[in-house]
Amino acid sequence: MGKHLSFFLLLFSFISGGTLMKINGQKTWCIAKPSSDQATLLTNVNYACSKVDCQIIQKGCPCFNPDNLINHASIAMNLYYQSMGRNVWNCDFKGSGLIVITDPSYGNCLYA
Repeated sequence: MGKHLSFFLLLFSFISGGTLMKINGQKTWCIAKPSSDQATLLTNVNYACSKVDCQIIQKGCPCFNPDNLINHASIAMNLYYQSMGRNVWNCDFKGSGLIVITDPSYGNCLYA
């Protein structure tokens, strides 16, 4: 299936409010939008980590580095998104979340 059709299906799922568990058999992840400000990222980390176990972003754990807020927010937001069923609304975070179809894992830091 072409990239344009995949994009259309992703866009359609957003518009329809549908669940994005898989798109064309692909898994989805939730990350922080790069344009998000620091206060929003911190709020997202605090909210997500109040609902799910975020130990993976603690010092000495696989996803601590790089030690910056956008990285920690993306991981926390994805943990929340995955644990809540991968619904579009579980990645909204007041418009600061972004659903992606490319695995954001790196090194030993594996996104669920």
